Amino acid sequence: MEQVQLWQWILLGTFGIAFVLIAPFSRTSAQFFSAQTKKGGQPGIFMLTSSLVISWIFAKSITNAANLGLSYGLVGGLGYAVYYLSFITGGIVIYRMRVRGGFKSIHHFLETRFGRSAVILFSLLIGFRLFNEVWSNTMVIGSYFGEAGSGSYYLAILAFTLLTLLYTLKGGLRSSLLTDAIQMVLFGGLLIVLLGFIFPRTQGGLTPYLTSGKWEMGAGINLMLVAFIQIFSYPFHDSVMTDRGFISSPERTLISFLWAGVIGFICIVAFSFVGIYGQILGVKGQAAVEVSKTLGLLGMLSMNFIMVTSAASTLDSAFSSFSKLAVQDLGPKKEPSVMTGRLVMIIMAVAGTLPIFFNPEILSATTVSGTMVMGLAPIFLLWNHKAPALSFHLSIGAGIIIGLGVATSLVPEDWVLFEGKYGDLLSANLWGSVVCLLLYLIPMLFIRGKK
Repeated sequence: MEQVQLWQWILLGTFGIAFVLIAPFSRTSAQFFSAQTKKGGQPGIFMLTSSLVISWIFAKSITNAANLGLSYGLVGGLGYAVYYLSFITGGIVIYRMRVRGGFKSIHHFLETRFGRSAVILFSLLIGFRLFNEVWSNTMVIGSYFGEAGSGSYYLAILAFTLLTLLYTLKGGLRSSLLTDAIQMVLFGGLLIVLLGFIFPRTQGGLTPYLTSGKWEMGAGINLMLVAFIQIFSYPFHDSVMTDRGFISSPERTLISFLWAGVIGFICIVAFSFVGIYGQILGVKGQAAVEVSKTLGLLGMLSMNFIMVTSAASTLDSAFSSFSKLAVQDLGPKKEPSVMTGRLVMIIMAVAGTLPIFFNPEILSATTVSGTMVMGLAPIFLLWNHKAPALSFHLSIGAGIIIGLGVATSLVPEDWVLFEGKYGDLLSANLWGSVVCLLLYLIPMLFIRGKK
């Protein structure tokens, strides 16, 4: 075990130092906040698609995919993969907002239609989302270096966060996109290697994987339906995604988003096979961690490096997006300061690391925040229909209240329509979606009636 940990530290250090050296240095705000090249060029389809996919294949996401595969078989993997259809819904809406509406960012749309108060409330929501991304991904990295709460666990988290912060400080979003493309290639290659370890050890080839799980509400279907409901609101509170929706041409961006949806879906389902393999072996605990222990030194290091690449891509994106949010989107209407952007990243890194000392649940970072922002669905799906600011605040407010009810397990039993795991979450999302839609539409109809 000591030999494995030594190699893990060598990989982590080599990875971090290499990316610090590779990352470009951004001097202008256009380079730091919009990922433009020194000559003013925009990201191409390959770089943009790679960045979208790998920044959404978080360490916590592939951990969740493996755990759901362990618990529910293929149904669990497919259920979680549905979240990646957010690229398709988000990409189409952003394309139409840019081409038909002429909007230059999500914040531009919100301020134009609903005013400054809407921008501030929305920014608080996505700030909470980005804050969650820091601790929920670094916790996964720590789990590969030691038991939760151990010295090696915390040391790995701090070292990983610091190394990622250093290369992101150099170039901001420009660094993030360039390193994302490299990380995507590494992730794809390592995933193939990992599956190459697993499939030959499974009697019956792919059949046990494709026939695993039960198509029952309490065996993964509830979560699948939750994901399907949330893909109409979830993408718009993720500035990691939406920031990338406005840095290249509308056509190039739409193509990248559509490809990202397909590739991301396939990758998550493929990684759920790790959990299904664990189910076959009868392992307990974190599927990816326990399965990696059965694959020998090379298999363990492959799993470890997959987690490092996926977590780093999400973490650097969270730093760059939060910096843009604080300095450019919410800052004064002038040239945003690169130096201030770097300072904001440092503050984010420190604040986002603190929750690891309270041992929160990783999956809650997705399901709870996704529920809290269900009120965004009518706002963006009906973006081309003018509505008063009251519609925005009522819809958002209802989603937040229901999301907090889910987070604190205060959903009334009479509301629960489905049995089994995630039945209460599905019920809350169904009721909540209806309530948010009605609260968004009623002020619109009232105002039109007065006219």
